[in-house]
Amino acid sequence: MMDWTDRHDRFFLRLISRHALLYTEMVTAPAIIHGDRGYLLGFSDEEHPVAVQLGGSVAEELVQAAKIAEDYGYDEINLNVGCPSDRVQSGRFGACLMLEPDLVAECVAAMQNAVHVPVTVKCRIGVDEQDPREALPTLIEKVSATGCRNFTVHARKAWLQGLSPKENRTVPPLDNPLVYEMKRMFPALEICINGGIATLDETEEHLAHVDGVMMGRAAYENPYVLADVDQRFFGATLAPLSRHEVIEAFLPYIAARLAEGVTPTAMTRHILGLFQHMPGARAFRRHLSENAHKPGAGLDVVRDAAAKVREPVFAE
Repeated sequence: MMDWTDRHDRFFLRLISRHALLYTEMVTAPAIIHGDRGYLLGFSDEEHPVAVQLGGSVAEELVQAAKIAEDYGYDEINLNVGCPSDRVQSGRFGACLMLEPDLVAECVAAMQNAVHVPVTVKCRIGVDEQDPREALPTLIEKVSATGCRNFTVHARKAWLQGLSPKENRTVPPLDNPLVYEMKRMFPALEICINGGIATLDETEEHLAHVDGVMMGRAAYENPYVLADVDQRFFGATLAPLSRHEVIEAFLPYIAARLAEGVTPTAMTRHILGLFQHMPGARAFRRHLSENAHKPGAGLDVVRDAAAKVREPVFAE
């Protein structure tokens, strides 16, 4: 979710679900060490619970980055062993680390010894010619031996040669039963599943077999899918905000960021899918796309866009 789940998107999503764990986009350890930490790691207190996702393969660098992220207040440190982009191959991190389970274990152990928050792993079931039924349990066994208790598994292989990052999200077939098998094989661990999950009904079906579900692009493209998460899975009794109430709650945040010099489109790009499948949704998206980038654009652009959509009214 690089370039997608930035702090603006996470604040917006938190208005829809108060309890779902949110993740940052992947940030490399060297970038945190040498780059603009405020830009890379800054977030609002309202985003909790929130995990930072790190990329890297040098234990010393990951330790330093994990300590910095912990000091910023993140609730979890997640090591990415699943991203298939060209950048991760040249930098020896992400999905290519599926080929080096001992190195992953070394990095996770080092981070766990350095921070007090949980260190977790997100991975694929394998890469390239690996046999997932050997590669995945081997990775989990070696890394869990360090004390790591939580693994989120994207239930597809990653093909580092021959498929683009976009194709790697959809072309390799899902093997959900293999992830279920990992829960049976490692019952003391928290095993979560990711990949191709678009509805809460699907989520509930998966939760009969694993401990958690991660939704990625489906939740970004249709963010209001998260509206029932709190009541359905966390026992909340407070009703979710309506879509228009989410917009109103987001406006003060937008105003504060505009005052800091953030461009309107940096925030409005994340809300384009809020009214998906509703009459007026296309007009909402068009108004934002055509006006948010204009000089002087502000809150009125968002309000005017939202006014083009009417919430459905249900008879009691």
